[in-house]
Amino acid sequence: MRAKVFAALAAFLAPWGGAALADTGCEMVAFEGRDYALCEARAGDDLRVFQTAPDGRPFGSFSRVNAALRDEGKVLAFAMNAGMYHPDRRPVGLTIQDGAEIAPIVTGASSGNFGLLPNGVFCVGDTFSVVETRAFAADPPACRFATQSGPMLVIDGALHPRFLADATSRHIRNGVGVSADGRTAWFVLSADRVTFHEFGRFFRDALKTPNALYFDGSISRLHAPDLGRDDIGFPLGPIVGVAVPR
Repeated sequence: MRAKVFAALAAFLAPWGGAALADTGCEMVAFEGRDYALCEARAGDDLRVFQTAPDGRPFGSFSRVNAALRDEGKVLAFAMNAGMYHPDRRPVGLTIQDGAEIAPIVTGASSGNFGLLPNGVFCVGDTFSVVETRAFAADPPACRFATQSGPMLVIDGALHPRFLADATSRHIRNGVGVSADGRTAWFVLSADRVTFHEFGRFFRDALKTPNALYFDGSISRLHAPDLGRDDIGFPLGPIVGVAVPR
C-alpha cells in the first residue's frame, strides 16, 4: 500500500522534477522548485507523541526516545518535533500521551505562529485527523496521542486565509497533513526555506490533504535513518514518531 501511495505521489511530482519515491518511511521529493523530506505513517503503525519520559522529565531529544524504546525492543523509524513549547519544554497547547492529557487545550488568544488562528490539533486514534482547535474542543475525538499547534496550513481544502502568495518571510518549516480517509499521515520538513503559502501548497496540491497543521520553523528537526538524518540541537518539546521493532 505504501508503495502505491508513493508511486502516485511520484507521478504527480514528476512534472516538477520530483524524485521517484521508494517503499520506505521517508524520502526526498521536489515540488515547485523546493525540496522536502516526506515521511509517511499509516493507520495501524505505532505512531506516538513523546513528551514525558519514564523519569518524569521531557524526552527532549530523539536519542532519549530511542533509549526508552529500547526496553520495548523497538526503535524510531522516523520522528520530528511536533509543536511549540515553553522554555522549560512544557507544551504550549494540548498534548495527549498514551491516553493521558499532559497539557490542556488552548482555545483563547495567544501570540506568535501558534496564535495565528485558526490553529489545530493532530490526533492519533484508530485513524488520524487534523482538527481546527475550537471544533476539537466542542466535540473531542478519541485520541491516544495528540498535539496542538498552529497555524493550520490547510483547512477543508483551502489554504489558511492569512497566507500571502507574495510573502517574503522564509524559514525551514515542518508539519503534518492527513489523507481524506484518515488512514495516512504525512510528516514534512522543508529542505529549503519556504513561505507559509509555499509550504501549505505542498500539502494541498501535492499531497491532496484536506487538512494540515504547522508544527514549527526555527527549531524544525528530523530523525530519518532512511535519509541519513539524526538532527541535534536545543532540547525539544513534543516529538512525534513511528516506533518499529529493532
